[in-house]
Amino acid sequence: MATGLAGKVAVVTGSSRGIGKGIAVALAREGAKVVVNGLDDDVEAEKTYREVTQNGGVALLCPGDMTDEAVAGDLFDRTERELGGIDILVNNVGGGKNIPFLDIDEKLWHEVLDLNLHTTFRCIRLVLPGMLERGFGRIINIASQLGVKGGFQLAHYATAKAGLIGLTRSLALEFAGSGVTVNAIAPGRIQTELRPGAARVSQEWLERKLREIPMSRFGRVEEVAATAVLIASSPSGDFYTGQTFHPNGGEVMP
Repeated sequence: MATGLAGKVAVVTGSSRGIGKGIAVALAREGAKVVVNGLDDDVEAEKTYREVTQNGGVALLCPGDMTDEAVAGDLFDRTERELGGIDILVNNVGGGKNIPFLDIDEKLWHEVLDLNLHTTFRCIRLVLPGMLERGFGRIINIASQLGVKGGFQLAHYATAKAGLIGLTRSLALEFAGSGVTVNAIAPGRIQTELRPGAARVSQEWLERKLREIPMSRFGRVEEVAATAVLIASSPSGDFYTGQTFHPNGGEVMP
């Protein structure tokens, strides 16, 4: 598949590990110039940066908390100064822990929505004008299958991810025909996040969840990253917009 990604500038937020890292590495492998982002004290972001550059890729390491609009603005400004106009924005920052609904106070509710939804809103607002001016852009929002089916004791997180899907569809409609596409990826259970011995994941839980997936296995980061490469590509990805891609092994079939 011809990706047309050589020389494109891609910002992948939250790309120090897991899905974000996989997407950053995959885009760089196709020739994109990649911005790697993690929190200020996140040594994993440095490892991702080295992995990209040691394999011949072009990367810029921009640590910082993307929930802070000023930090996000500085990251995008630095990217444009050092690499050029931003062609691809992958909004991967997010997360949430299982908490019974009645234990979620208003502060936590707002924190989780800010991390998973409002940060994406702010990043898009900062990057979209340049994309429209240049007549090309790829915005990829990393949602979750829980945004489609809901999540047990994850009302805050699932609500935010459902909001991401709604935001994706609305922006795709508004900017269709501009050269800017907006899509979401809603991964299912991905192996990097589901390892035995993790603090909140038992082997029994893993085996039970595995039985819920028709393909009888967890997904791989590389499979989610390949989805992002397809959406970001041109001409292969030109006619996709407003879509939510579901790499989930058949667990959720919207």
